[in-house]
Amino acid sequence: MITFQEDRHTLGVAEMDDTHREFVALAAALATADNEHFPALYAELFEHTRAHFAAEDARMRATRFPAIGEHTNEHQRVLGELMAFNRSVQAGRLQLARAYVCESLPGWFDLHLSTMDSALAAHLKRMNDI
Repeated sequence: MITFQEDRHTLGVAEMDDTHREFVALAAALATADNEHFPALYAELFEHTRAHFAAEDARMRATRFPAIGEHTNEHQRVLGELMAFNRSVQAGRLQLARAYVCESLPGWFDLHLSTMDSALAAHLKRMNDI
């Protein structure tokens, strides 16, 4: 199951850290949700992630982040996966979405945070020092 580990996941940019904590809390709740509550929690995770990525994308554009293309493409890929599973969830087919949340999402989060988001956080900190 996905958990937010302060020593490993904190990037030092308050807005990003808060959003990531919220994302992890939603994903963790979803991983243990019963079938009755899973669809509503999945919709909440999907909307949170869409807003999360939109905010990051806007910050990257506003600060002219050099790796914006790769980072936004990754956001679009993950949103596409979430959207595809959302269609299944809305049709009452939860098994694949549940597996995605429990098995794929935690590893993706760790990798994305430690590579792309950490590079963005370092860029944002440098922009604030100028």
